Amino acid sequence: MNEMVPKQVFFTKGVGKHKHKLQSFELALRKACIEKFNLVRVSSIFPPQCRIITKEQGALFMKPGQVVFCVMSENATNEPNRMISASIGMAVPAEKDHYGYLSEHHAYGETEEKSGDYAEDLAATMLASTLGIEFDPEKNYDERKEIYRMSGKIVKTRNITQAARGDKNGLWTTVVAAAVFIL
Repeated sequence: MNEMVPKQVFFTKGVGKHKHKLQSFELALRKACIEKFNLVRVSSIFPPQCRIITKEQGALFMKPGQVVFCVMSENATNEPNRMISASIGMAVPAEKDHYGYLSEHHAYGETEEKSGDYAEDLAATMLASTLGIEFDPEKNYDERKEIYRMSGKIVKTRNITQAARGDKNGLWTTVVAAAVFIL
């Protein structure tokens, strides 16, 4: 049986502006260097033993028109100066044979840092609850992050986030962030 478990992943992001919403999405995908693929959105499991590579390394394994699986977040607005963001958070367990989590978050009015921290928190919290790490969900993420790290069960968290302000002249502005899998 052909197992479709990704062996590698890369992270990418982009922003696009155009008078048509679809075209602004296409331009955001171009900035992220994933416009030439048939993207299939999947849910948020970081596969066991999956290796993180650069976007440039990932491009070496891909061909135009290829069906590519990804976890993607996107957001768009045509409201002048409206802040938008799209973010992917990641949490990887110390145990390499255990799966981790990816999370998608998109928001209005959040900075890149706030949106990224939120997405990273989502992924880390999902992984922590799966691994049985006890934590107080009412504590802020920085406090919980320290608990996660001290447990020795979560080895790495990160995020990739694209934020932008809506075009001042009302063009559609689209932001994307993605974790792109290589089988």
